[in-house]
Amino acid sequence: MPSPARIRSTLATIVDQPDELRKLRVFHKALADVNRLRIVQRLARGRASVTELIEHVGLSQPLVSWHLGRLRAAGLVETKRTGREVLCALRPDAFEAIAARQRAILGLAQPPVEGQA
Repeated sequence: MPSPARIRSTLATIVDQPDELRKLRVFHKALADVNRLRIVQRLARGRASVTELIEHVGLSQPLVSWHLGRLRAAGLVETKRTGREVLCALRPDAFEAIAARQRAILGLAQPPVEGQA
């Protein structure tokens, strides 16, 4: 028999969720994994091939590709195939765009000016 917490969790996923909140969830879930954060950290220094990312994070090629897929779905990473190699890069201004969209979706005011509460 499932626990009450499991039942609540299942019901929460069934309830109709607005698309805009789902998109925010995808973004936050993409950054909730340490390996994906390590990939983002590496890409913050510049473009990298999948091979370079494999060496950086120490994971297998299929696993790095899976993590890249999650980052692409969140709108953080873009990839480009050149021959047999896949080059990856952070999307320009991706973090700024999601921060602005998040503030708007959640109804948060712009960040306070320093010195104001």
